[in-house]
Amino acid sequence: MNDKLERLRQLADELNMHNVHYYMEDNPLVSDAEYDKLMRELEALEQELNIILPDSPTQRVGAPPLTAFDPLPHRTPMLSLANAMNAGELMDFCRRVEKEFPGEILSFMGEPKLDGLGVELIYEKGLFVSGATRGDGYTGENITANLRTIRQIPLKLKGDAIPDILEVRGEVILSHANFKKLNAQQEQDGKPLFANPRNAAAGSLRQLDSRITAKRPLEIFIYSPGEIQGIKFKSQAQFLEQLKAWGFPVNPYNELLPSSEAALDYYQRMEKNRENLPYDIDGIVVKVNSWRLQNELGMRTRTPRWAIAGKFKARQETTVIKEIIAQVGRTGAITPVAILEPVQVGGVTVSRATLHNQDEIDRKDIRIGDTVLIQRAGDVIPEVVKIISEKRPADSQAYRLPENCPVCGAPTSRVADEAVLRCSNRSCPAQLAGSIEHFASKKAMDIDGLGEKIVQQLIENNLLHSVADLFSLEYESVLRLERFAEKSAQNLIEAIEKSKSRPLAAVIYALGIPNCGEYLSRILAENFGSLAALAKASADELLALEGVGPIVAESIRTFFAEPHNQSALEKLKSAGVNPILQKEKKQEDARFSGKTFVFTGALSKFTRNEAEKMVQERGGKTLGSVSKKTDYVVAGENAGSKLSKAQSLGLTVLTEDEFLEMSK
Repeated sequence: MNDKLERLRQLADELNMHNVHYYMEDNPLVSDAEYDKLMRELEALEQELNIILPDSPTQRVGAPPLTAFDPLPHRTPMLSLANAMNAGELMDFCRRVEKEFPGEILSFMGEPKLDGLGVELIYEKGLFVSGATRGDGYTGENITANLRTIRQIPLKLKGDAIPDILEVRGEVILSHANFKKLNAQQEQDGKPLFANPRNAAAGSLRQLDSRITAKRPLEIFIYSPGEIQGIKFKSQAQFLEQLKAWGFPVNPYNELLPSSEAALDYYQRMEKNRENLPYDIDGIVVKVNSWRLQNELGMRTRTPRWAIAGKFKARQETTVIKEIIAQVGRTGAITPVAILEPVQVGGVTVSRATLHNQDEIDRKDIRIGDTVLIQRAGDVIPEVVKIISEKRPADSQAYRLPENCPVCGAPTSRVADEAVLRCSNRSCPAQLAGSIEHFASKKAMDIDGLGEKIVQQLIENNLLHSVADLFSLEYESVLRLERFAEKSAQNLIEAIEKSKSRPLAAVIYALGIPNCGEYLSRILAENFGSLAALAKASADELLALEGVGPIVAESIRTFFAEPHNQSALEKLKSAGVNPILQKEKKQEDARFSGKTFVFTGALSKFTRNEAEKMVQERGGKTLGSVSKKTDYVVAGENAGSKLSKAQSLGLTVLTEDEFLEMSK
């Protein structure tokens, strides 16, 4: 028993150490497969002994849902900061401090003012025991289970100088890149989009089901103390260094400032650089560095006298919606866009803002003529935060997206449980170029030489009105186009002709049926055998297939029922594109039979296509997204959210070398 307990402790320590190297230092010491092996051993041992250590890394995946959050008082208040609204007010603060201590050698600590959700983490004898939101500054909500899922937060402090009680405060954020990924997933799942990274971070932390929080790519930076028992600090700079030694993430843009002039320079540099940061900041915080001088300066009722927030120019402004237009994207998605009275937001003139979809319009009750608060964050398209209801015109009316495509007039449709309205006409001019580029892509019809610029030329010269028109192109017509010579024109015609012999699965994928990717195209090809049979498939026949749910089945049936698409399919058939499933040779190597692989990151030993072909040749299948049903995730360099999700689900993650070894 003692040996097993010792092994339990050893595994937890080793895995926590690997988490620090991976998530904090971007320097993994073991392969993902080795990490997973250790994690599985720990999980098995915990189950056998019925013991889970307080800092066990198995607790980062979330816990069963709560019915509500309990209150958690702060030992010392989490106070707000006074604001300096411009450079002049920031200098006034610094000079007031300098006048208070004429004989002192003063320095300040500059820190980015992160735009996230403030939290407190509480450690007892080096172990993370609880955490809370800021709340009203005196009592927050106990969100311990959710905070445990953030892998940057150490569950056990490193080093020897461990205080008996340690409270630290920080900001939970979402980076711009992770915010985009999260909203893309929300849209794919038919769920409302988050307005901005701060709302997304706050919403993620306040989930009653921490298993949902575990799937969100949250990050945190620690920057200030609460109560500390058992260790003393002389300065903010010393405290920040010790935070790093304990294993906390500390912002790399923190800077020790030797004078008020240096503080002004820091403010100006950070404001200039804010758009280049990977996350949102709305200002800086300047603190007196010496903790002794902080104590002497003391507190106001709700704000300290020794710190100030230097706010940047607002990136939220009010303006008026002059019109709402329906914009058709290349996939047929119809997005409502607000046309605004031009306004300066963060130094940029904004005249348009996305309204996302009809659900968002309804939720915010946005109407033409409304005065609205808009914002822009990083390189995100400006969006409406809320309406100013007091300024609404008396004759305003609710806005509805059109029932027919504003470009081609075809009916629009919205699949059940999806937020996106779509044009049903695959030949709609607004989406024609994107359709043709997809149709010609390597995994589809593989038409070499038919890139974006060539497609645009063909459309502009009135040579293409649907993907089927590719097979009616004549050599002389292509030769007359810019940048075409005899050889290049002939090559394009030959590449188009060659594509007629593509496999059925590739042709199905090329059609661009919504929600129908490469893997599902193979499933449809294998089960229906021809385009004609697929076009006649009933809902029940489709729903009987692996990977086909109600949304996908409806997408397929809607696509083949649309007259514009039926016409394009007839043209393809007449041109000689009417593939029938070719019987494949019996699978000789079936070692991956029944196994699902996902590839992520930059692969160096083979291309993505080559890797997927290796899996398929051995009886396995490949998918583009990670789920609990995934068997293996193969991770290359700079693997992102798919890798994080795989780890949160406890899936087996392989390096390229390990995958190659399995494939031999």
